[in-house]
Amino acid sequence: MPYNHGVYNQEQETSLTTPIQGTAGLQVIFGTAPIHLAADPAAAVNKPVVCYSFAECQQAMGYSDDFENFTLCQSMDACFRVFNVAPIILVNVLDPGKSGHTTQNAEEECAVADGAVAYAKQFVLLDTIVVKNADATLVAGSDYVATHAEDGTVTITILSEAAKEAETLKVASTSLKPDGVTAADIVGGVDALTGKETGLELVRQIYPRFGMTPGILLAPGWSHNPTVAAALQAKTEGINGNFDCVTYLDISTDPEEDGAEVYTDVKTAKEALGATSPHAAALWPMGAVGDKVYYLSAMFAALTAYTDAGNSDVPYESPSNKDLKITKTVLKDGTEVLLDQQQANDLLNANGVITAINANGYKAWGNNTAAYPSTTDPKDRWLAVRRFFDWDGNNFILTYFQKVDKPGNTRLIQSIVDSQNIIGNGYVARDYCAGYRTEFKSDENPITNLLDGHLTVHTYLAPYIPAEYIENIREYDTEALEAALTGGGE
Repeated sequence: MPYNHGVYNQEQETSLTTPIQGTAGLQVIFGTAPIHLAADPAAAVNKPVVCYSFAECQQAMGYSDDFENFTLCQSMDACFRVFNVAPIILVNVLDPGKSGHTTQNAEEECAVADGAVAYAKQFVLLDTIVVKNADATLVAGSDYVATHAEDGTVTITILSEAAKEAETLKVASTSLKPDGVTAADIVGGVDALTGKETGLELVRQIYPRFGMTPGILLAPGWSHNPTVAAALQAKTEGINGNFDCVTYLDISTDPEEDGAEVYTDVKTAKEALGATSPHAAALWPMGAVGDKVYYLSAMFAALTAYTDAGNSDVPYESPSNKDLKITKTVLKDGTEVLLDQQQANDLLNANGVITAINANGYKAWGNNTAAYPSTTDPKDRWLAVRRFFDWDGNNFILTYFQKVDKPGNTRLIQSIVDSQNIIGNGYVARDYCAGYRTEFKSDENPITNLLDGHLTVHTYLAPYIPAEYIENIREYDTEALEAALTGGGE
């Protein structure tokens, strides 16, 4: 122990910046998680979990850089380590209770060295480990302690003196089998007997469970599957009977999955995916940060939420031409894809596909929903406009739910119209949209509707269209030349 006499300094690691928060772009993400590393693996199966920090993700779901096997981790990383935005909602479908999702590791002899056993199996559920010294079964906690090592294997530290003296111990266990998860697990369903919901059916639980409405549905690592893409698109409308949101879909970069290795094949791959909804955005290729490869939907969703949060949680601005914080665009095998602006414009954006280009750093590039070019209706073509419509509609429902079942008199009608116009005027004043007004129109409220308890108000709104095309017309000024050389002819 040193003898201290004087004045000293001490430094510690900088704490992570608190994530900026917003719910307009609330991400609800479906996939697989390394729940063998979670505090309670059983509590993290087919249950929506809201996380406000990376530490909460680790606690609830576990974390691994193995994005291929554990697809939820790329969104954890993108949201909390790259963009630092919260909250997100995670739904893990990797279920230890399903035989197809686990591997039974047969009993094997393992050497004891320095009072410990290095057990080489991966993805082991610690509470399934059985350790034997000859025929005697050791007791976890008193005879040994099992922990996961950094390389994914398990270290079994022996506490029992008798077991420490053994040359070998017998070990058996159960491991997670993430490659046993299928598209059907992501899509999920409702058990006819128990009513238990799994997979995408859990979207229904987000509002009643958390009081928040979904903003973006995601399944990076799965949304390039046509079955999953169709289910995601179907789930964006009429959530809980009334809420709407968007979904981000990945177009595969693997030809064996009807994907596209080159940009000229992306239109065909998008059509094979079935990405056509105005509530969907289609993305190609993938993005990388160093050695980590992400599906582009994970990064673009994090960027969208980050953009919203920076705009007072109002989704009026497009995430296009914003810093995507990746180091390159790649195929699934890591092969670099280097698109220029013309390629991105003519064969991707023009066909309703969002991508990324390197313009002094990689930027998200594209504003169209997957419905383009089949539709040119501004509310369905432009992603930013579609999201503003969904967000504003959801807010209307949440704001005026308290008015339901009150007497349908003039005072009620006027309170809704006046309140909504005040809200809309605020949007216009802050330049969130070009115009916003709500009216009660007699021709939309016939007496038959009024007698049926049905009141209708009509809102006209005009979110700004992204300035996608800025043109500068240039012309040679002959008069300026003449004035410079001849003094203007005087």
